[in-house]
Amino acid sequence: MVASLPTNLETLRDMPRGELLVLWETVSTEAPPNRTSTPFLARLIAYEAQAQKHGDLGKRLQSTLERIAAGDPPPEAAKIATQGTRLVRKWNGVQHSVDVTADGVIYRGKTFRSLSAVAREITGARWSGPRFFGLQRKQT
Repeated sequence: MVASLPTNLETLRDMPRGELLVLWETVSTEAPPNRTSTPFLARLIAYEAQAQKHGDLGKRLQSTLERIAAGDPPPEAAKIATQGTRLVRKWNGVQHSVDVTADGVIYRGKTFRSLSAVAREITGARWSGPRFFGLQRKQT
């Protein structure tokens, strides 16, 4: 079915609107969008044919595009502590500094493998190190 469709946009652009509407019915189960211009209808048909042949957008990308179209703010990008970064956190009135190195993180002259280990050292409880040092927000 899809193999017989012209997917070349130039070919589709040269087709009369009536033929494009017939083609639309072969690639889509929905009616064409109202008041669609002929050039745009040609692009829609090319997209639908390509999506049927090669696969459509993934669910994650589709969801992201829908959020953007709805005007929702994009999710905040994760902050990463790269080598050479100094992280500072005040806890119980004491300021704590951690230096990020290639081997891990240094806190009070001792090397730790993770920020979570440092957070545990400081608080005595299990914490997410990135969240403790302000690199991540608590998910709501």
